[in-house]
Amino acid sequence: MKPKILLLPGLLNDASLFAEQMIALSVLGSVQVGDLTRSASIAELATDVLAGAPEGRLVLVGLSMGGYVAFEIMRTAPQRVAALVLIDTTARPDTPEASALREELIKLAETDLDAVTERLLPRLSHPDLMNLPAVRGVIQSMASGLGREVFTRQQQAIMSRPDSRPTLAGITCPTLVLCGREDQITPPEMAEEIAAGIKQAELKIVEHCGHLSTLDQPEQVSNLLLDWIKGLK
Repeated sequence: MKPKILLLPGLLNDASLFAEQMIALSVLGSVQVGDLTRSASIAELATDVLAGAPEGRLVLVGLSMGGYVAFEIMRTAPQRVAALVLIDTTARPDTPEASALREELIKLAETDLDAVTERLLPRLSHPDLMNLPAVRGVIQSMASGLGREVFTRQQQAIMSRPDSRPTLAGITCPTLVLCGREDQITPPEMAEEIAAGIKQAELKIVEHCGHLSTLDQPEQVSNLLLDWIKGLK
């Protein structure tokens, strides 16, 4: 049976986030990107994703906010998931400081979404890579395409996300955890925490890489995903 791979993007990200991985993984089975733009809570986003997902069990791949939604799916519909990949994400809830910054960015986005993107960019990508067209250009294009209202809904969902740490031990499917070495938003210690909490988890660190590892190091990430999914029993 060929795997059904479902990719869940992050904040103000669309399918462009996974462009290289979609090409690479298509040799294994079907590849689809979930829509995380319509709802303002993680629970509702998980419902949206499953409603649009292929039938049967999935290889679920979540990056950043996509990881928060993946955790929710593991709580509410674990029978739908054959294997789980968590990329540059955290099991922790939002801190008050992070939520305050999100509120500030929501307000800025009301008048200048481009300014929001410029403020976020140094935290999203490795400093050596952030100005490459394949990084900066893609981030800007995704943000402008999705727009202010999606940004606001997604930030609201992220701010109100639950603490997933207590439910990590309940995840029993094969799990791969990836993180960029220089990820400033969800650094490697958060990936280590996830991997330590999930019995069957394997941890891989992507070198010379920031938060959006699929853009910073597309070939490395694609190869790690290919090798791991091929090895699933």
